[in-house]
Order: sequence, then C-alpha cells, then structure tokens
Amino acid sequence: MRASGILMPVFSLPGPFGIGTLGKEAFAFVDFLAEAKQTYWQILPIGPTGYGDSPYQSFSAFAGNPYFIDYRLLADTGLLTADEAPAARPVGPIDYGALYNERPVILKKAADRLLAAPSPAYEAFCEAQSFWLEDYALFMAVKAEQGQAGLADWPDDLRCRKPEAIAAAKQRLAGAVDYYKAVQFFFYTQWNALKAYANGKGVRLVGDIPIYVSPDSSDLWTHPELFQTDGEMHLTQVAGCPPDAFAADGQLWGNPLYDWPTHKATGFAWWKRRMQHATSIYDVVRIDHFRGIESYWSIPAVNKTARKGHWVKGPGMKLVGAIQKEYPDIAFIAEDLGFLTPEVLQLVEDSGWPGMKVLEFAFDPREPSNYLPHKYGENCICYTGTHDNETLRQWCAGISPESDAYARDYLGISKADDLAKAIIEAGAGSKARLFVAQMQDYLGLGGEARMNEPGTLKPENWRWRMLPGQASEELAREIYRLTRDTKRV
Repeated sequence: MRASGILMPVFSLPGPFGIGTLGKEAFAFVDFLAEAKQTYWQILPIGPTGYGDSPYQSFSAFAGNPYFIDYRLLADTGLLTADEAPAARPVGPIDYGALYNERPVILKKAADRLLAAPSPAYEAFCEAQSFWLEDYALFMAVKAEQGQAGLADWPDDLRCRKPEAIAAAKQRLAGAVDYYKAVQFFFYTQWNALKAYANGKGVRLVGDIPIYVSPDSSDLWTHPELFQTDGEMHLTQVAGCPPDAFAADGQLWGNPLYDWPTHKATGFAWWKRRMQHATSIYDVVRIDHFRGIESYWSIPAVNKTARKGHWVKGPGMKLVGAIQKEYPDIAFIAEDLGFLTPEVLQLVEDSGWPGMKVLEFAFDPREPSNYLPHKYGENCICYTGTHDNETLRQWCAGISPESDAYARDYLGISKADDLAKAIIEAGAGSKARLFVAQMQDYLGLGGEARMNEPGTLKPENWRWRMLPGQASEELAREIYRLTRDTKRV
C-alpha cells in the first residue's frame, strides 16, 4: 500500500525544557501527522548520547535517552513537585551542556521517590528488561564514578571486568545502579504511552537501529567476545567508510567491529535480542548502514583516517535470514546507501526489504548510483534527504548551474518555479511504496536547520529544533493535499 511519512527526531520537537521530550508536544506532533494523513513518523535513534551528542553513538543499544523524559509527566504521577521542574525556557537550539548538568539533579529526585516505594510496574519492568538493564545501569554507575571517562580509559580491573572488581562495584554503587534503572523505567513508561497514542491515531513509528555500537558502551563492556578486541577490551579494528567524492579521507567512525564468526556460532543470539527489543518499541525497524552486513570497511584501530582500511565480508543472508525467521511479521528498511556493489544490491534483493532512494542524490553528479524517480520500483522508500544531508532548500541553493538546469528540465519546471517543492512532489508521485520527507523540508528551512554534517563534530550538529506553531494546521492541510493527490492516503 502506498503511504507517506515525516522524518522528525524526538529531540527536535518544541517544548519548554531545552530539548524535545515525550510530553505533550510529541502527542501534538502525532495529531499533526494524523491531520496530514501521514502513516509513518520516522525518528532517529533514541539511546543515551555522549561526547559529540550523536544518536548513532549511544551508551547502550537498548537504553532510552534520559533527556527525552518529560518532567510534567513525572509531576502528573507525583514523582516531582511543581517547583522541582526548571522554569520554562524559549525554544532554541539544544544546549547539551546545560542538559548534562541539569537533568541528573532533577531525575534523581523522581528516582528517589520511586525507589522509596517501588511500584509493581517498576518491578515488572526490571524483570522484563533484565537481559540488558542491570549491565547498563552498572556501566553508567562506574562511568560516573570514573568522572565520565570513556571505557578505554577505565582501570584495567574494571575495564576487563575482573570478577572481584565487578562484585565490589555492584556493592559500592548499588544506589547509583538503582537510579539508572529507575530513569529507564521513566523513559519507557513515557515512550510506550506515546507509541500507544500514535498507533491509536493510525500513525506507525519507524525506529532507527545503528548497525554498530559505541566504543564507549555497555554492549562492548559486557560482551567483548562479540567484537574485534585484543582480549583486554582494546579494539583492534574499527568501523568507517572509504574515501569518496564526499570525503577525501573517508569517514573514521571508530566503532567496534563485530566478530562475526562468534555471532554465527551463537545463532546470532545477541542480534536476535536486539531485534526483539527494537520490534517491541517500534512498528518498523530501519537498519542503518545495511551494506555493512554484506561487507564492511575495516580500519586498524591505530589509524587516524579511514584511508588505509580494507573490505571484509560480513554475514550477509545468514544474519538477515536469522532475523527474518525469528520475526517474520516485522517490517524492516535496509539503509543501502553508500558504496553499492552488485553483492550489496543482491543482498537487498534477497532480503526482500525495501531499500532507500534519496532525491538529493538524483541530481548530484558526484553520486554514481541512479536515484532518479522514474527508475524506482515499488519496493523502496523515497526520501527527500536523510539526517546526514543538507536540507532540501539548502541543497537547491548550493547546486551548480548545470545540476540546477538538469533538475528543472527533468522535473519540467521553469527557472521561476520552486525547485525544492517540485522535488518533494516528484518523490511523492514516484512508485516508491513509502515517501518520507524531513520536517525541515516541508517547512522550507535552509542550512540553519541541517541536522548533521557527517564526519564532523560541529557544534551545530544534532541541535535543530522546530519552533512552536510551525507544525500548523495550514501546513497539515498542504501535506494532506499532496498525500491525497499522489494516492498515498
């Protein structure tokens, strides 16, 4: 069935607490989507973030971001008093430093109240999530004790999980461990309520799963045997992507690479657990950097750039087949962008999962793959751009005269016509089963609203927020008309 949706991170929602939360603004955005007859709300990863603030570098593949917890919802359940929440502040770009200092102080008050008389719901949550929750909470407690140092810089006995050191840490940090568990309960209580509301409005949530975990994560700490390490928790090879027309040195991500033979020997048990969790909180699961399942760029951990890496075969259909067998009724999206080989294209086809088409790439001479809308089949997802691209308005303003002329000729519009609007209409009118536009593109915003510039730690990354009133009834009607006219209702 043809459908459409909007890509909008939770953190980009408006609201009074310095970042988008799971409170009333999130529910209002669901209402906006429903009014615009959008079937899908695609978000970015929702895990807790660290240095660089990237949602693709999280302390856990399973935990939720404490920044998204809404104070008002905690107050509604008696876990905070009215005077404990901070004063409302104007909506603007996210100040992660301020959140880092403020959030733990306030959430500690709510956690103390919960832990003084744990509810049956809290106890049930801890039991249901025991396969990751205790490990994550201990990791965060040790990290705090170590002054937020990264895992690689912890003392040897803690970093390498010497039994006596772990036993002592559990005893010494029991209070902090309980705090981190309580915070996860707050997050998932609010998340589940939002998901239920969205589903009740006919809106399905598309979650985003980074293929790799962070080098500073509870996942690596508790399961080092699943990654390419030297036995002392030091990485031997790390992830990235090779040089191309967009990045002369490639991209050095630094994530741990999987020890795929070990995963295969366990029947991909960790991946199944990860997908079990993802499918419990999302309606559709997008697997980021899907091409890395076919083969991945392996870079020696000592290298400073991604130039001297090499390609290594991944698990391919063995992993995909294991996931499909375990979850035959779950919808997945394969993020198949990047350096595409015949083998990658074959894996996407064999999986049966829809791949991605990015409209900005269709008219970019640096992009060798063909993303022109008339070439699409039905089993794909068409995007105006992703979180790593310029906004559509910014991209249109910066392309060469040759690309501009080619795009206008292809779309059948004149120099006086709005190129960004025409590209959105072309995407919505394509054969792609699902069309997704960034919220910034529907709002017609420029470079000030770009989400991320890959391979950089720019202070502007991951900070854009929508202003109150921008998701207006008028805009909902405009999007609805496009959705109706392209038969995506």
